[in-house]
Amino acid sequence: MRIFDPHIHMTSRTTDDYERMAAAGVRAVVEPAFWLGQPRTSAASFTDYFDSLIGWEPFRAGQFGVRHFATIALNPKEANDPRCRPVLDLLPRYLDKDAVVAVGEIGYDSMTPEEDEAFAAQLALAVAYDLPALVHTPHRDKARGCERTLAVVAESGIDAGRVVVDHLNEVTVKLVRDSGCWLGFSIYPDTKMTPQRMVDLLREYGTERMLVNSAADWGRSDPLLTRATGEAMLAAGFGDDDVDKVLWRNPVEFYGQSGRLDLSDLDVAAAVDPQTGNSILRGGS
Repeated sequence: MRIFDPHIHMTSRTTDDYERMAAAGVRAVVEPAFWLGQPRTSAASFTDYFDSLIGWEPFRAGQFGVRHFATIALNPKEANDPRCRPVLDLLPRYLDKDAVVAVGEIGYDSMTPEEDEAFAAQLALAVAYDLPALVHTPHRDKARGCERTLAVVAESGIDAGRVVVDHLNEVTVKLVRDSGCWLGFSIYPDTKMTPQRMVDLLREYGTERMLVNSAADWGRSDPLLTRATGEAMLAAGFGDDDVDKVLWRNPVEFYGQSGRLDLSDLDVAAAVDPQTGNSILRGGS
């Protein structure tokens, strides 16, 4: 089973996590810029943070055979802090970098006017830099948040197929699927989705445009829940090709739209699915 985790915050994780992930089949990750858990006191701190996302963290991941990419943005929570708003002027410096495969996380936390402005401005940057966008949906009032999110996406002029709306659940999946955007699901203890709930949604809605991530960060989370979801899919009767599509080919297709997704020289070997005859790649156990 080969795995591409399309949303994980490895800055918050240890090298032991990288070792466990590599052993479980994780070969590539995308790390979105996010809130560190306490307020930053100046925009200058973002420069160091963004530099680490495109410099130190890819090096750290590479020691374990994991390819690391990033998405860069002012996240919704910090969009409400006037000390952080100058970060919007810093973003163009980073959106040109080869390791940056999308603008994100952007979107809503509390659906404030400040978040409206930052969201629209960063969607405009995604269009200007020809990058996909990774959109965070609010933890509260999620249905209304998704409706507002999709309205802003439509207003921005970005192609819906270049947007993934993340942290979805049973309440929001149909709304986002009908919009033409990609659908992101975080398998995260207690507060988001579980492997079995994800399997139930895949049964109902299929595997097209579906991205499954661990969203592992400094909270109670597990970077191996992508693997657990793949195993739950197999136990429920999905085939190897279905698992490969959800856990590898879909994130490759979405982030590949950036033109910067270099997956060459990874530890994978060619194989052919015995049921479909399709060529697939396998890595790890």
